[in-house]
Amino acid sequence: MPLQPIETRRLYRHIADQVAGLIARGEFPPGSRLPAERELAQLLGVSRPSVREGLIALEVEGLVDVRVGSGIYVRRARAGAAAADVFGDGPGPFELIRARRLIESEVAELAARSARDSDIAGIGEAVRLMKTDIHGGDVYETNDRQFHVRIAEATRNSVLVSVVSMLWDLRESPVYAGLMRHAVTDGVRARSIADHERIARALAARDPAAARLAMQKHIDRVAREYERDWPLVASELNGGANGRAAPKPARPAKRRRAGRS
Repeated sequence: MPLQPIETRRLYRHIADQVAGLIARGEFPPGSRLPAERELAQLLGVSRPSVREGLIALEVEGLVDVRVGSGIYVRRARAGAAAADVFGDGPGPFELIRARRLIESEVAELAARSARDSDIAGIGEAVRLMKTDIHGGDVYETNDRQFHVRIAEATRNSVLVSVVSMLWDLRESPVYAGLMRHAVTDGVRARSIADHERIARALAARDPAAARLAMQKHIDRVAREYERDWPLVASELNGGANGRAAPKPARPAKRRRAGRS
């Protein structure tokens, strides 16, 4: 019996392949809407975050259109769609977030013990620059990364700096970028800045336990933001706050008829 290759593909790729197979067989024709994430998760026996990663992978490949607040729709076949192996064997976004929580919280604790005044100043400067670009341009993204890398630099451990830098390099994957494009709003960025300020204060106070906890809470919140139901994200994109529906405009007051007091 010949040896069989060992399957090492990520779970989200298996999910994407199964759904792509159904699309190819005509189970979901162009223009049709796929089942909701919760339904797909139940049918496949996997978590909703894994389904979301798989659907984003299909979008990157050009097979579906993710319409936040409406659903996932099958696209017509088009030339130039990404090849199925474009993702390689990179981790999915939620796997990466779990690794960041474990590693960066410990890094923050160590940084609180060893940071110099110049480190604290550099970390604070990254937060200040993020505030100038709340709509998510290059300044925000660059300084979001700088904030976390500078915390690692404050540990005086070059290996930890390399590890944190690698974790942030992995965020450049097409699937992670697609997830951020759909899930990150100005409100999400504002909440991240507030988290960063709490982390910076704990570092400045040289409080290792507080720095560790603040980093854990920050990354936990990021994960929850990425897992939010699409209608909540759509509501915030349309002007709602903290994922709640935007208030309806007040109706104009009725004009009183002449002669009434």
